[in-house]
Amino acid sequence: MCAAAAVLAFAGTLLSSGATAAPAPTPRSAEAAATRGAAEQAAAAVPLAVTFEDTFDGPAGSAVNSSRWQQETGDNVNNHERQYYTPGNANAALDGQGHLVITARRENPGNYACWYGTCQYTSARMNTAGRFTAQYGHVEARMRVPRGQGMWPAFWMLGNDLGSVGWPASGEIDVMENIGSEPGTVHGTLHGPGYSGGESIGAGYTLPNGQAFADAFHTFAVDWAPDSISWSVDGQVYETRTPADLGGDPWVFNKPFFLILNLAVGGYWPGDPDGGTAFPQQLVVDHVRVSTAGGTRTGPITGLGGKCVDVAGANSANGTPVQLYDCNGTAAQQWTVGADGTLRALGKCLDVVDGGTADGTRVQLWDCTGGPNQQWALPAARDIVNPQANKCLDVTDNSTANGTPLQLWTCAGTANQKWTTP
Repeated sequence: MCAAAAVLAFAGTLLSSGATAAPAPTPRSAEAAATRGAAEQAAAAVPLAVTFEDTFDGPAGSAVNSSRWQQETGDNVNNHERQYYTPGNANAALDGQGHLVITARRENPGNYACWYGTCQYTSARMNTAGRFTAQYGHVEARMRVPRGQGMWPAFWMLGNDLGSVGWPASGEIDVMENIGSEPGTVHGTLHGPGYSGGESIGAGYTLPNGQAFADAFHTFAVDWAPDSISWSVDGQVYETRTPADLGGDPWVFNKPFFLILNLAVGGYWPGDPDGGTAFPQQLVVDHVRVSTAGGTRTGPITGLGGKCVDVAGANSANGTPVQLYDCNGTAAQQWTVGADGTLRALGKCLDVVDGGTADGTRVQLWDCTGGPNQQWALPAARDIVNPQANKCLDVTDNSTANGTPLQLWTCAGTANQKWTTP
């Protein structure tokens, strides 16, 4: 969160980076604007395929879908935020009308302890770590933000290697942040090694005619490609960053990132609530969507006997086998070839069981994690290769029977390893 980057430990405990927040830096140069224009035109010419979407449909009062989001709990001393993030639906719940509502309250029914003593506020924060990662594409959320001094809503991303390299080496992409003292302005920011905290790289966008973001829903997005990220509000691009903006510091954004939504209360950057801040306050999220381009395409994958790569029973549960089956045009046979190296169906990834590399290791459907067991190369020879194992997607026993499981096997150039992709 704009240089705050309260960093997640993957078990769900909230940790912190120790960085402090910074005001919006000077917007990009005219040269960068020209680069942005070319990038926008190129992106507009490429069809997008949705790889992640949550429209928050469900009964009022329901918690978020745990197959898409994990909820974080705890406080954040390094940002000096005042809230305690709670689990379940206490502070994050569906409203029954297609929205997620994250509510900040001035209360502490659980008698939670914060870094400053007994917590004064509760709120919620969630992420897709271990469930979904993105690498490039269009990442957006349509939201209505809260209002009032001390409010700090954010939609942002952290590098999926956070647990091994730490912050800020993991990188952080802040798609949108708003602080209550700036009701008409949002910020888009990058954090990385050498440009985190008060040295972050970013810019702000201000609504015209004194409008406030709390008055209506707005769509906040980034368009992300290798060595380029552009920020927009309601389709209006206001900032583009490339490695040239980093003064020689490393660009750490050409890898998978996971998504984060939260509503913080107080902290170094927004300051604490004051007597004019009314509670409860709500961040209302209409949808979160990730669409990929840059070579992304969707359709059936056909192989031996003219049959299709199929998710058994059209079941999207983790661990569902992937098999050969008569082509039938169903969603269980519609595979998205992603620019991030994944093959996706039913919102999840083609996955090598347990990351195995041995001949005969089966493949399955699993939440997209960005791991090497979900990476696939498609050479011109019509193989589908897992680079980690250096082995090919293979029809077991060269059988064309419906339900034949697919597996990894040493690439042999045989018919049961040849595929036609979208």
